Amino acid sequence: MSEAHLPPLPPVPGVPDDEYEPAGRSMLELLEEDHAALRRLCSRAATEPAASDVLVATLARHLSAEEQYLYPAIHSVLPEGAAIAERELAADAELILALRRLHTQADTDALRSVADHVRQHTHRTATELFPALRERCTDGELVRLGNRVEIARSAAPTRPHPGTPSTPPLNKVVDPALGVVDKVMDALSRRTTWEEDL
Repeated sequence: MSEAHLPPLPPVPGVPDDEYEPAGRSMLELLEEDHAALRRLCSRAATEPAASDVLVATLARHLSAEEQYLYPAIHSVLPEGAAIAERELAADAELILALRRLHTQADTDALRSVADHVRQHTHRTATELFPALRERCTDGELVRLGNRVEIARSAAPTRPHPGTPSTPPLNKVVDPALGVVDKVMDALSRRTTWEEDL
């Protein structure tokens, strides 16, 4: 077992703890799917105005989930994890500011800035972070983290909120609260926030 600092699972009668395989999808698989969707949305937003709103919402949800679960896992299990997590949080802070500009102005420069940040982020995670986590975490741990990422994404804000906490435990409280407010605003304004609804 790695040092991913997951809470213990409840016992499963007749199955030893080290043989239990939780159901679900790996955190890395889910985040890789998000990255593919973000790259598509960056391309679509250049020609489809509605895709810009979906890009903002998808990226806000994605960053919230990563800040709640990916970066703490990196911090815990990688030798230079604390420094890497700090670097990624700093990059996220810049991206959230660019995302806020895109959300409020929706101009070409704002979209270009967000797309550049997304490209850099997806490259770093694909080449550095995800391979390192695959080596140091068990499949079961990655699935358990994946289950938490799915919950975090569904409760996350759909708008950028610079200045809010970006590390646990506060972001695990603040992000779902902001998510409720954002979802009410989305419903009232009939804002599209999911790629499949475009």
